Amino acid sequence: MSLHFVSDLGDQAVILPLLVVVGLVLLLTRWWRGALAWWVVVPATLGAVLVAKMSTMACQSLMPAVGLLSPSGHTASATVVYGGVLAFALGGRRFGLAVLGGLAVAVLVGFTRLALDVHTLADVLAGGVIGTAGVAALIWAAGPRPALRHGWIGMAAAMLAVLALFHGRHVYAEMQINQISQQIWPLTLCAGA
Repeated sequence: MSLHFVSDLGDQAVILPLLVVVGLVLLLTRWWRGALAWWVVVPATLGAVLVAKMSTMACQSLMPAVGLLSPSGHTASATVVYGGVLAFALGGRRFGLAVLGGLAVAVLVGFTRLALDVHTLADVLAGGVIGTAGVAALIWAAGPRPALRHGWIGMAAAMLAVLALFHGRHVYAEMQINQISQQIWPLTLCAGA
């Protein structure tokens, strides 16, 4: 399995359709609390990565020694989505195992981002922390999982269909995020630092 193949699992071209498909499957299974948790926590986690990226991009001069240039969105996104699905599949009683699964995803995707030389260690760690926090929040917000007899088969089939359709495609948003952060963040304390 190539580094690009694993890294692409965290690209927004895959993550955003997965967000929608998993959320719809949760609604179809009528696990209302799980669906609500998914539709709130996963976008909030992606939003947290966006804010962290914009902050670090605009405030680079405040963090040169740390090496934090742009938290890894691939790492955070893959962690919360795949780790979240794993957490749902395991059920709420296995909180620690589900969080460890999310961490495993963070390590795997984070490693590929480092090996491909697109992020620093600090970037990957920041993305991993954000994504793992998202998994923990998702588990907490979803509560106990009901028996979803056929829901997991449908979830797996839907996820495989999304991967077949979108894996290998890319959303190149980093440059636009940087431009927007330079326009918005000058209004904050880190402007001109």
